[in-house]
Amino acid sequence: MHVILCIDDENGMMFFGRRQSQDRALRQRIMTLTKGKTLWMNGYSAKLFLSDGYEDIRVSEDFLSQAGIDDYCYVENIDITPYASNIDTLVLYHWNRLYPSDMKLTMPLTGWTVVSEKEFVGTAHEKITEEIRRK
Repeated sequence: MHVILCIDDENGMMFFGRRQSQDRALRQRIMTLTKGKTLWMNGYSAKLFLSDGYEDIRVSEDFLSQAGIDDYCYVENIDITPYASNIDTLVLYHWNRLYPSDMKLTMPLTGWTVVSEKEFVGTAHEKITEEIRRK
């Protein structure tokens, strides 16, 4: 499966049960990246995408267990470490700043090869870096 994460400069993902940041241009980019593929997420994340009018998503609280080998999973508030053996691709979106965080990406990135890196301007961020890593 392909996992999509947003992280800050110290791999932070959440703070007190809330996302660190959000960006409409980033969500548009994710929907373009996953067009024609299955995109899974939980109810917490779905609210964000549905508010933008995106309906082509699958929502389940156990989505990381349900996703198939070619499916994409948008993860905000779940530790992906237990699912590491099922992950083939990581799509990391770097906010390129440091936010307060109490939940971080803890899965080691050693052994993952960067195959693509692009920068783009977001609606709320001057620079977002898209980094794609594969095993």
